[in-house]
Amino acid sequence: MTKRTNNPRLIVLDTETTGLNPQEGHRIIEIGCIELVNRRHTGQRYHVYLNPDRQIDAEAVKVHGITNDFLADKQRFSEIYNDFFAFINGAELIIHNAPFDVGFINHEFSLLSASQTKLEDICSIFDTLTFARSKHPGQRNSLDALCKRYNIDNSHRELHGALLDAEILADLYLVMTGGQFSLLDETEQAPKNSIIKPSETIIAAKQRPPLTIICCDDEELTAHQALLDTVEKSSGHCIWRTLEASS
Repeated sequence: MTKRTNNPRLIVLDTETTGLNPQEGHRIIEIGCIELVNRRHTGQRYHVYLNPDRQIDAEAVKVHGITNDFLADKQRFSEIYNDFFAFINGAELIIHNAPFDVGFINHEFSLLSASQTKLEDICSIFDTLTFARSKHPGQRNSLDALCKRYNIDNSHRELHGALLDAEILADLYLVMTGGQFSLLDETEQAPKNSIIKPSETIIAAKQRPPLTIICCDDEELTAHQALLDTVEKSSGHCIWRTLEASS
């Protein structure tokens, strides 16, 4: 479930639920998805709250803050199935603790009499928790712990939320699978084989699309020159202007 594929379309997915076990009748109450294509955010997302037709466990409410009153007028899973299926179909799903979310989604699929679908049949699945445990054995690998380790800001995460957690996980996935390490974590050490050879750097550069060049307008140029004037006045020398003169 953690095998990475060459699929350019990734869907980072998270759910919130009424409890911990779908076999006890618990249901999904929120789905959040973020789309990445070629490791870039596309701006496409899928987000929905769902009426579970059952009470939410008190302990679950403490985690995500979603109440039955809030969900009373929301759609059922059967009503959003087609749109959800269309959004994720054929993608590689990026999920933290994938067995939990996959189990709940497959349970929802099973409740639809017309559907025999299993998530594994329509998507490949990459579990970031299993991947993190292989990279950091013996350490805490919760979403919060990984954000701290990789210096990703999650200060706005007071409660769990499917869309918010998917957004955080998308950034975390890109860092974790891109060979980047937090410079603030002295206990973190890059693997011995993580050094990029010059030849590999050249190949990577050739594969990148051309960079977009955005020129400053007259107002921005004037503001820039004013800032250089301030620097030169306060320090007696402006290195930037020296570089401009020599170029």
